[in-house]
Amino acid sequence: MKAIKRILLLLLIVVLIAIIYNYPKLNMLSGYSAKNMASSVFVADRSLAFTDATDNNFSPVNLASDEVDIENKIATSSAFGLLTRKAVYRKGLGSVLTLTAEDETADYLVPKRAKPDNLTPYPYGNAPQKDTVFVNLDYDKIDKSVNFLFDSINKTRAVLVIYKDKIVLEKYADGFTKDSKLLGWSMTKSLLSTVFGVMQHQHKINVLDKAPITSWQNDERKNITINNLLQMNSGLEWDENYTTISDATKMLFLERDMTKIQEEKQLVGKPNESWNYSSGTSNLLSGILRSQFKTHQEYLDFWYTDFIDKIGMNSMLLEADLSGNYVASSYSWAITRDWAKFGLLYLHNGNWNGTQLFTKDWVNYITTPTPTSNGTYGAQFWLNTENEFKDAPKNMYFADGYQGQRVYVLPDQEMVIVRFGLKNFDENTFLKGVIESVK
Repeated sequence: MKAIKRILLLLLIVVLIAIIYNYPKLNMLSGYSAKNMASSVFVADRSLAFTDATDNNFSPVNLASDEVDIENKIATSSAFGLLTRKAVYRKGLGSVLTLTAEDETADYLVPKRAKPDNLTPYPYGNAPQKDTVFVNLDYDKIDKSVNFLFDSINKTRAVLVIYKDKIVLEKYADGFTKDSKLLGWSMTKSLLSTVFGVMQHQHKINVLDKAPITSWQNDERKNITINNLLQMNSGLEWDENYTTISDATKMLFLERDMTKIQEEKQLVGKPNESWNYSSGTSNLLSGILRSQFKTHQEYLDFWYTDFIDKIGMNSMLLEADLSGNYVASSYSWAITRDWAKFGLLYLHNGNWNGTQLFTKDWVNYITTPTPTSNGTYGAQFWLNTENEFKDAPKNMYFADGYQGQRVYVLPDQEMVIVRFGLKNFDENTFLKGVIESVK
């Protein structure tokens, strides 16, 4: 009996040590599950059961138990009953993880939105597009190039192909339609960059200026420019790791103000010589944008009034942190057709139906390879200058999000291609087939 008690005591000690060691990870696990559940249910209008079976159904997130309070718009996730996190939905700002009970009922400002244009044909409005058949387009080849993505392996949810401003292919997985909002993840970084482009065009900011960060003015960080930050080439320390406790996971799941964590990091390299992918940098840039406005309301409104709603991306919702900063690294939702409008804005060099939001100079800027990025990165956009996708043109560029969310811009082909899903896929084969469909 004594021997059994000793064994049980030893096992209890082992379990307690394991819990203590992994407790911070449980915070991230339940935090991810709660945040994703709240956004899926209250932003994208999906069900708890669907979200648990799909978006949250991967290890170790699927170990969390989820509940949804529809009336109070709160999602709760528990990791083995040891640690519970909550995420609350705020109209106009999306869902956010709470840190205190007061966060569930706190007051907040809401961005002002424009009314959708449902009379003008797509893409400049939301009415049905005028049908056009292109004789130089092999529609069967496009279909074949897209259909293979919609299987249990590739887990694609939506693909849309635009050629010469017309939708030539639009396909959705079961359970999704043209009205389904989809999460762009890190494609939000490209939206952030575009806001800088709009402000640059309006002479409200100069990206070549030094970053206006007060805490940097007494050390070497004072030499970092906004350009260095947009190119993720600041030399600042940052750990972008989602498999463990890192700067990125602490920021997304533990911070009230996500714009500050990168600001507090020290230099580990030299500006313009040390490219390092950093979601913290994107959120720092969101904070810099906020500092350019006299009021918080103006900051919240500008992204929509002067960019997003200006091009009719009326379904889009940018999610904010507890301090009211847009989470420019990760959280933006919109229907596929609106994501395609974003690509078209760049295909037309910043001109939207006669209105210039930014110039071709900005397009040249965001598609210029960042020093030390091996030609793969511009200014919050990804590039193909080194032919990573060997059968796509070198001047193709794209917004890139976790699990293969993409908005590709192909200037030579006059195409925009959008893909959403739950898994990375064979991009080169897909792009090759679509591109070759143009005779």
